[in-house]
Amino acid sequence: MIGQQADDYHLVEGPPPIADYLTLRERSGLSPRRLEQAAQGLSGAWYAVHIRHRPSSTTVGMGRVLGDGGWYFHIIDMAVLPEHQRRGLGDRVLTALLRHIHQFAPPGAYVSLMADEPGRRLYARHGFLDTAPRSLGMARTLT
Repeated sequence: MIGQQADDYHLVEGPPPIADYLTLRERSGLSPRRLEQAAQGLSGAWYAVHIRHRPSSTTVGMGRVLGDGGWYFHIIDMAVLPEHQRRGLGDRVLTALLRHIHQFAPPGAYVSLMADEPGRRLYARHGFLDTAPRSLGMARTLT
């Protein structure tokens, strides 16, 4: 697939189908989710996009934004299937998410994300900065 044309990929507004979402998470290295989690979570996004590979009709990338529409926007679920990486698809997804935030959010809106190692260079190219030591992300999983 090296040298594949950019127009072999179609950016689609909205989240991917649930089965594709679960596959993307698992195959791209994100933590797996259960069907019930995906069904509830996908409908809760403020904005989402996914990328379809035209020749195979496969969903190969995605990203979502959680937000309140005014001040806080959190980018999540950035993923591209390994065999489709290094083609600028993550950049296309992030650009679309940020464009939508810029179009609809008021000036001064706070856009955040949790950056795993593979995506840090991409996020930095789009202006994201490390917030440490001023602030550190914290998380908790419900049991």
